[in-house]
Amino acid sequence: MTPLVQRLTLATILALVFSLAAPWLSAAELRTLAMATPPAVSEVVVKKEQRRLYLMAHGEVIRSYRISLGKSPTGHKLYEGDSRTPEGSYTLDFRNPHSDFYKSIRISYPNHKDRRQAESWGLNPGGNIMIHGLPNDVGDMAFAYIGLDWTNGCIAVSNEEMDEIWQLVDVGTPIRILP
Repeated sequence: MTPLVQRLTLATILALVFSLAAPWLSAAELRTLAMATPPAVSEVVVKKEQRRLYLMAHGEVIRSYRISLGKSPTGHKLYEGDSRTPEGSYTLDFRNPHSDFYKSIRISYPNHKDRRQAESWGLNPGGNIMIHGLPNDVGDMAFAYIGLDWTNGCIAVSNEEMDEIWQLVDVGTPIRILP
């Protein structure tokens, strides 16, 4: 073994391999992937316009996922049935391993402000907004969901990504959903 190879740590080697295989990952994500145990997620941030969900550890991105949103993704959710994904600060408050979609983690929408706004128009604000995987009955058609906004207001990822989010994110984690 050469002296250079002897000095390389496993984390450095893994980061190099991941950087060659996945050039779209940030330096922080590469470091996290190289860790045996990633840091605890302190916040989830969603950027709707970018169609990205970020798992954060004290201000640093540790994971990033491509997402699908509600069928009408622009703007804040106003009422049940508008097919919009809410915007604002919420909490991830419940996990459902047996949902109609591959696992789900509920977002605490609607908050007091959301309810008050919808009720002022005589409307129901809706609820049960989740981060989830694909429909349970999708079968061989999973590829058809990639890159489309297809939910009724939820945030969807692939089933493999949902498994990772499920492992890394605890109930009580704050989530910010930005335009």
